[in-house]
Amino acid sequence: MHTHETHENIFVGLLDEVLLHGVLDTLKLIPFLFLTYLLMELIEHKASERVRGFMSRAGSLGPLVGGALGAVPQCGFSSVTANLYCAKIASLGTIVAVFLSTSDEMLPILISSSIPVGLTVFILLYKVAVGVAVGFIIDLVIRLCGKNDRDIHVHELCEEEGCDCEGGIVRSAIRHTLSITLFIFIITLFINALVFFIGEDSISHILPDIPVLSHVIAALFGLIPNCASSVALTQLFSKGALTLGEMLSGLFAGSGVGLLVLYRMNKKHIRENLIITAVLVITGVVFGLLADLIGIEALIL
Repeated sequence: MHTHETHENIFVGLLDEVLLHGVLDTLKLIPFLFLTYLLMELIEHKASERVRGFMSRAGSLGPLVGGALGAVPQCGFSSVTANLYCAKIASLGTIVAVFLSTSDEMLPILISSSIPVGLTVFILLYKVAVGVAVGFIIDLVIRLCGKNDRDIHVHELCEEEGCDCEGGIVRSAIRHTLSITLFIFIITLFINALVFFIGEDSISHILPDIPVLSHVIAALFGLIPNCASSVALTQLFSKGALTLGEMLSGLFAGSGVGLLVLYRMNKKHIRENLIITAVLVITGVVFGLLADLIGIEALIL
């Protein structure tokens, strides 16, 4: 009887924590994805050369705008930016700024955990400031090297996905959306299952109490393309299991499903994807460690 109840509880847990949460997490992204692809189709099929030129010139402020929008507590914008980058609408600095500043589920959890307002505001601004600064530096270096090639090529993304653009922009946008949504849903189910069987509490035992190494591990954990990483990192910090810097290392590297979309849509340019991933990890480790060395948490509190 006891074994039967245990199996029943596991089954119910799988339905709730894995399947239901996976469906809900994926459904939340669909509006963002559809609007992004619809915009990209409009740019490709309807926009004039004047509009294209405006968007290309506006890209110089991309890291600033992206860094600010990335702070909004949702992961949809990171996936939007990943698509825009793959279509060569957003610059490399812009996508890095968005990924670094993305807060995902961090803000609501910090607020609900009664973390002091001053510390919460600092964490949010710190992520945005670092994201914007790193983004601008990257774009500046690219321009100085004479490699600022960001001509809009939405049609390349369309051809990569094998869509039939003759069927209309809405139909094409829907096809793109369904394709990437299915991919995200499958990965989300896999990640949810890992979290369900391993448990968030056990994560605190993975991080050794060793400076630098603990920040590296936190940053690598943050790469998990799911809100589970930001939830776990923020909760562990609120419970005192992680330092502020360790949490920040993970959150800087975390970008919601942005990296997942990037690797899916930019699969012909794996080297670019790996460089972006490395920048996220290195930035996370450096600025997370810096926060601990300065003792920012003690200064604010």
